[in-house]
Amino acid sequence: MVILDEPYASPQLLEWLESSQHPVLRNAFSERTAFASGRALHLVDEAEAASRLSAGERVYTNSENTLEWICSHADNPSLTHAITVFKDKVAMRKLLAQMGENFFFRACTADELGKLDFAELEPHMPFVVKPARGFCSMGVHAVRCRADWDEALADFASNAAAWADMYPDSVVAGNDFILEQFITGQEYALDAFFDEQGAAHVLNVLRHDFAGPDDTSDRMYTTSAAIVREKAPAFEEWLSRVNALVGARNFPVHVEVRVGEQDGGVIRPIEFNPLRFAGLGGTDVAQHAYGFRTYEAFLTDTLPDFDAAFAYAGGHVYTMSLLNPPEGVTGNEEFDYPAFSECFDRVLELREFDVPTFGCYGFLFVETDLDERGKAELDFLMHTDLREFLSCDDAAGQR
Repeated sequence: MVILDEPYASPQLLEWLESSQHPVLRNAFSERTAFASGRALHLVDEAEAASRLSAGERVYTNSENTLEWICSHADNPSLTHAITVFKDKVAMRKLLAQMGENFFFRACTADELGKLDFAELEPHMPFVVKPARGFCSMGVHAVRCRADWDEALADFASNAAAWADMYPDSVVAGNDFILEQFITGQEYALDAFFDEQGAAHVLNVLRHDFAGPDDTSDRMYTTSAAIVREKAPAFEEWLSRVNALVGARNFPVHVEVRVGEQDGGVIRPIEFNPLRFAGLGGTDVAQHAYGFRTYEAFLTDTLPDFDAAFAYAGGHVYTMSLLNPPEGVTGNEEFDYPAFSECFDRVLELREFDVPTFGCYGFLFVETDLDERGKAELDFLMHTDLREFLSCDDAAGQR
């Protein structure tokens, strides 16, 4: 069963849904998307969809906007429990304490957040403050000093209403926040699922790199045969231990973790995103890189032939990047997509988005080599603020 909703369903997902005729919940978004794309989707009504979920059929969604509908319509306690636990960062921190994860964390409401005594928080610096439920690094702030704290509070106060317009509270919490210990180490994003027995299967591993210690953007995610081959086994073992506490079955999840560099490679979770893979169609990077669809592997319970997948990828590096706007622009600027594309030798796909709806100018998928040219392209992508591609006079004036 597939449930589609705002803000975006990728062309690759829609193509597969048409060719496979996998059942899709009929709702306003799926009807509108099917019509706009010209895809003949197998749409089923709410009663049939609820019956399928209650019977334990595997379900995948492109958007966490669907979680509220699923929890209210599916008579499937195992499914709804896993959704609730994975999505709640506070609940997961409490659960993972059973694995010896002794982290500082504190939950509070928006009102309580503004009343906290910063002097009591200083011993825990650096720490992160963010919505208790979130999406795409929205509202994530690293706090290393009082100025960082004040900046975070100002961001929450000015943008909470905008978050509410873009996502329901079940996806991005505008009133519930968590403060937690800053997790060090290399960050990775995982597309994985738990099978009928609860064992984890990792379908893709993406290394999440940053321009600097204060960068929390989604600008640079890279995958390669070498990354998946090296990292997937340890992540699968760790996820299976996590799921021994959660109890999810036949369940997809997108997970963000950091791997310690000074403590023997200890895996520490950042967040779990239930019933989906990399957001805004980002999971399609696996199809670009390895030739398989992650959601098809999960829904059909067919693990990829990774030897063939790695041969397909060769020695290339595959990167997906959200093109976030620079500070001080409105988001209504004209973006020069052709000029931006010319900065790369092999653009696999460039999805054009509008900032008010998606929070970014677009989603780039690019292939590079492990040579100086490839490194230079990724270094540019990592550090450019994109102003040179904006036609707005205000944006140009702030270069």
